[in-house]
Amino acid sequence: MAVKIRLARAGAKKRPYYHIVVANSASPRDGKFIEIIGAFNPMLAKTDEKRVKLDTEKAQGWLKKGAQPTDRVLRFLDKAGLMKREPRNNPSKALPGKKRQEREKAQADAAAKAEAAAATPQS
Repeated sequence: MAVKIRLARAGAKKRPYYHIVVANSASPRDGKFIEIIGAFNPMLAKTDEKRVKLDTEKAQGWLKKGAQPTDRVLRFLDKAGLMKREPRNNPSKALPGKKRQEREKAQADAAAKAEAAAATPQS
């Protein structure tokens, strides 16, 4: 049985609140879980200490048993100092799309032609 430490959604519509739970990886997101080890309230400011509540002793125990955290929970565990999360880097995500690159190339070509036409002396 693969065990995950993940978020289970609670709260009202458009007012999210998550429980940090230990659950079987095959069970649904909001379904059956083994234990609640914390809570996450994304509606609070990022600087608020009540935003993430985590029972570090329970989390450490489950990690020793082999539970695998999801990426979001791994961020919380990294901030608590329980696990190390390597930062990800996707530099190609910041690049403009193919159509925008084509438009920029066409504009650059048109500007170069206009500059060349202006540079040639007219008789």
